[in-house]
Amino acid sequence: MIARYTRPEIGAVWTDEARFGAMRDVEVAAAEALTDGPTEAELEAIRAATFTVDAINEREKILDHDTAAFVDVLAASAGPAGRWIHYGLTSSDVVDTGLALQLRRAGELLVPAQRTLAWELAEKAREHADTLSVGRTHGVHAEPTSFGLKLAGYALEAHRNAERLERAFDQITAAISGAVGTFATLGPEYEERVAANLGLKTEPVSTQVVPRDRHAELLSAIALAGAGLERFATEIRHLQRTEVREVEEPFGKGQKGSSAMPHKRNPVVSERITGLSRVLRGNAQAALENVALWHERDISHSSAERIILPDSTILLDQMQALALRLVRGMVVHADRMLANLEITSGALFSQRVLLALVESGLQRDDAYRIVQRLGQQAWDTRTPLRQLLEAEEGVDLDLDAVFDYGYYIRHVPTVLQRLEVIPSPPS
Repeated sequence: MIARYTRPEIGAVWTDEARFGAMRDVEVAAAEALTDGPTEAELEAIRAATFTVDAINEREKILDHDTAAFVDVLAASAGPAGRWIHYGLTSSDVVDTGLALQLRRAGELLVPAQRTLAWELAEKAREHADTLSVGRTHGVHAEPTSFGLKLAGYALEAHRNAERLERAFDQITAAISGAVGTFATLGPEYEERVAANLGLKTEPVSTQVVPRDRHAELLSAIALAGAGLERFATEIRHLQRTEVREVEEPFGKGQKGSSAMPHKRNPVVSERITGLSRVLRGNAQAALENVALWHERDISHSSAERIILPDSTILLDQMQALALRLVRGMVVHADRMLANLEITSGALFSQRVLLALVESGLQRDDAYRIVQRLGQQAWDTRTPLRQLLEAEEGVDLDLDAVFDYGYYIRHVPTVLQRLEVIPSPPS
């Protein structure tokens, strides 16, 4: 991933140094798990074995096989004890198990960040429980709602995505099953010992590789989390439009919105989230295509994974940080929300009027036609619907009750209690 979107902590998980470091951890654990093999002195030499990325790259120029180059460099640094490095292993044993270590480290960053986002959205929802705003369907004014209720939906979606991410990272496994997954050389018990040393779960049945449905599940969970962030970002973008201007992104001192038009404050953070989510969906598609491999293994998945796994985790980390920036710094224009509620001259009370007319004795279709006619007249002529109802012959309603905004948000406190499933973020 380009440096622009790579934050340091997640970026460090995916460096060449980190990748080979994870593979080195596997090789050391594998040597330690041999029951009839290296002496304690040899194990000490193996534990002290080192590598440099440059040395591996130079060796790969000859071998055209980066894992074999890594093994040669690591074994050489261990001296005579290096003969026990990679003993009985195949490349995928080390690569897939090392990848599991890297993914675990990525998950340790992404899952807590997602939980923090869910919590912050929930807190903002509680803050705006009584903030009236217009609800829109098809982009058109529908009925009044609470801005806090809108945010609560995003909070619970973020929570579901945290749960999905945790499950998806947790199901990634290690495999030390040998050349075609038969355990012929070292046996299943050996795999369990290596995995236990590394704190990893083992794959129940592997070929030469861990089945790629697991990685597809992870990237699908990441893409879903990205889609949730995109949904939130899209709402912010709509609400920041000049004609709406109910919510704005934070705009920093000294920030420029346009190189040409000094007045501009553009929703660039939301737009960035929206764009990056498209990349996550594309990567998830590639992961799904990685599931089908030839026979016991080919390497068609490998080249794609070297891009899509680092890039997807790095991008989600970036998007989570951007979303937190939006939630914490959003500017809410409650006065503008109230003003926008009046744009239709009260036509958005149409369902309340309809039901009140039905309760007064009218047939539903007759009541509907009256309200439709008056509601469209109110909207088109900018005449308050309440005024039109007062002048309508045969209509006798308690208009104070009908045109009460409080009616629409009276159950919001009950709904917001459902946010209690979202745990407070780790300290």
